[in-house]
Amino acid sequence: MKKPVAKITLFILIAFIVVACNSTKRVPEDKSLLNKVQFSVDGNNSKDEALADQLYQKPNSTFLGYRLRLALYNLAKQKSDSAYNAWLEKNPARKKTLIALLSKKQVNRLGKSFVVSGFNNFLMRTGEPPVIYDSISTKKSLKRLKSYYYNRGYFDVKTSYETDSVKNKKVDLAYKINPGTAFIVDSLSATIETPALDSLFQIRKSNAIIASGKQYATQDIEDEKKRITEHFRNNGVYSFQPNYIFFNLDTINTNKKLNIEMVIKDENVRANDSTFTRPFKIYKISKVSVFTDNVESEDRSNFKDSITYKGFKLYSKGKLKYRPKAVTDAIFITPNSYYSDVRSTLTSRFLSNLKVFNYPSIQYKVDPNDDNYLIANIYLSPRKKFTFNAAIDFTHSNIQDFGISGNTSVGVRNVFNGAETFEIGFRGNIGSSRQLDNPNNNFFNISEFGVDAKLNFPRIFLPFNTEKIIPKTMIPYTTFSVGLAKQTNIGLDKQNFTSSLSYNWTPKRGQNIRFDILNIQFVKNVNIRNYYSIYQSSYNALNDFAIAYNANPNYFDSNNKLIIDSGTIGFTNDVLGNNPTITPTADDLKSIRSIEERRVRLTENNLIFATSINFFKTTNVGLKDNNFYSVRAKVESAGNLLSLFANASKALKNQNGASTIFDVEYSQYFKTELEYIKHWDFKNQRIVAIRAFGGIAIPYGNSKSIPFSRSYFSGGSNDNRAWQPYSLGPGSSGGINDFNEANLKLGFSAELRFNLFGKLNGAIFSDVGNIWNVLDNVENQASTFNGFKSLKDIAVGTGVGLRYDFGLFVVRGDLGFKTYNPAKIQSERWFKELNFSKSVINIGINYPF
Repeated sequence: MKKPVAKITLFILIAFIVVACNSTKRVPEDKSLLNKVQFSVDGNNSKDEALADQLYQKPNSTFLGYRLRLALYNLAKQKSDSAYNAWLEKNPARKKTLIALLSKKQVNRLGKSFVVSGFNNFLMRTGEPPVIYDSISTKKSLKRLKSYYYNRGYFDVKTSYETDSVKNKKVDLAYKINPGTAFIVDSLSATIETPALDSLFQIRKSNAIIASGKQYATQDIEDEKKRITEHFRNNGVYSFQPNYIFFNLDTINTNKKLNIEMVIKDENVRANDSTFTRPFKIYKISKVSVFTDNVESEDRSNFKDSITYKGFKLYSKGKLKYRPKAVTDAIFITPNSYYSDVRSTLTSRFLSNLKVFNYPSIQYKVDPNDDNYLIANIYLSPRKKFTFNAAIDFTHSNIQDFGISGNTSVGVRNVFNGAETFEIGFRGNIGSSRQLDNPNNNFFNISEFGVDAKLNFPRIFLPFNTEKIIPKTMIPYTTFSVGLAKQTNIGLDKQNFTSSLSYNWTPKRGQNIRFDILNIQFVKNVNIRNYYSIYQSSYNALNDFAIAYNANPNYFDSNNKLIIDSGTIGFTNDVLGNNPTITPTADDLKSIRSIEERRVRLTENNLIFATSINFFKTTNVGLKDNNFYSVRAKVESAGNLLSLFANASKALKNQNGASTIFDVEYSQYFKTELEYIKHWDFKNQRIVAIRAFGGIAIPYGNSKSIPFSRSYFSGGSNDNRAWQPYSLGPGSSGGINDFNEANLKLGFSAELRFNLFGKLNGAIFSDVGNIWNVLDNVENQASTFNGFKSLKDIAVGTGVGLRYDFGLFVVRGDLGFKTYNPAKIQSERWFKELNFSKSVINIGINYPF
């Protein structure tokens, strides 16, 4: 039965495609479809997309060479509501019956409903109407092409076009361009009427964008205007604008050379009904007034309190609520300094980053006592002292069948009158899981509760001055945070304490440095007996070994399963104890020892005292910037401080030979990471993005392995998308554990993104990488990194994806295929799992990188 249904479905699909393939179906009889556009530059065909961008008319878009959107549009039934009305009127009895069942109003509205017109409207919105050739648009495109070359120095450019009518009401269009020889800048002179501006210009003359020997480009003229304007306005020329700069181009008898004269005239000033010119003035700031709780329109007389601090005048309606230094440290406009746009921008950014004021308003006016000076008035509008947020969410995961999570937070601004902010939040989750022991048969058998607090200082909080090392132009701030969390009946019932003291600053735009001088994490497992209930793969493997070696029958329940945890502990003691009673083969002994070592590792308590520094740099300038790169680097060291303390206090070592603090082995390791991301914009919504990542964490001193929370895993929606999270690696071991992790990771991803139609985008991707153990206590050769020969264990995943852009965020779905699986034998690694049954679907928010 299935085969006929499949054949009928395929036949209908082919029929739809055949009907839609008639690309001129919706083209009027006296019109032609714009079929193809070609460009010829100096007699040679050109596929320069910059030329296509100049056109007012382009052929219908294609997907893999097929006009998919046009086909969808052609499939739609035109004026489906009119056809519906004609259908009604054709049979009065039918109309009468429908009115009796519904109502006259509903019957009339039915023609525009989704039932009648919905699918056709969807096809028309998603599709694309045929592009009808228009000679007027072609001539306008021709002018734009000529302007495109002219603005690049081809002043003698000649353009023309030809049309070629082909069958089935189609027309091909060919643009012919003869650019000629580009003009080269020969000389650049400057005539500046205001002597003070001429002096400023000479200081940065060497930075000029227009230079002798360079091909002329109109964009260089605009960029030079911008450069000069920024230079003047950052050095006191408050009233200067780009429209004061003129460029005269001389091309007469110059043999394709171009002489450029830049002219800057004096300032135009309007007074009453007359205008006059005068030399530009270079302004200084006479005084800076700060209105700390102000609405601009309010009368200044409303401010009862004022304080003068380091040349600043601070006003408030009542008693000043802020320490003067906290406000003035955020202001870069200072008395007796030159006016500067940059200083104004920095002041606005810094005041906003304090998070106690809304975006400020900065106004300048000429000082009535000296017209060579400006008065700066800064108007601050305080945010509310207290904020309260609450949220609730319903969750589902591979462990939690159903869960309810919620969080609340209270924020306090200007805590100590120094623009500090404090936030305390409470979070909780209750859920139900069928996987866990539930002797009382409670529906909610999972819970997690936590509290987090964070205090932020808008400066480097140290007992000494750091201004010379990290000036306030870098917008530094200090964050102290602390958190407590407790899990019940999930995993190992962890109790988690975290605390950190970090410094953050921005050396340049697009750069950020974070220095965690101290990052503490203490993890206590209070229900280690639950280990084998959660890590089912380890349990199943141990159970198989126990059955194979005829373990003590008392270790098993009525279903011949090892009892947790008396049976699991009994069997491992019989194999690995001081007086073993079971002697497995060497390979099985190694596997059982590995299972037990992993159990000990994941059930041990962790104490981490780490120090780290993170560096981040990006050239991205906004959400619509698709041509940028970013670099992130991190160096982290843990355990050295505790090691000094343990040595100084002569702390006793435990049976493993490791030092302890509060009866807990502290972790000691060195970790470093490097990530590089690059995006290329190939226009027409086609983007190529790549990411490269490398990270390693090396245990030493008091540790032989890396804590689980600091280790690496592979797989998932933001990693190798052909594998589930934690299921890839280490090495060629095959991901035999529930949560596979290691201390070395390499990864590389590449993705081609393109538009399908509307807000729906597609992607083709390839993810390459894996994790390994190195320089730790793991001895399994399949899991360890042993030099370059281990690179053969790098996994390759490929796939396709869909992205729907909602504007503020992107919903993403990726289908990954295991293209090269290092866990397989050599002959079955490549292309053996390229089928849907072994594919992995990943759902995510926003792009993976």
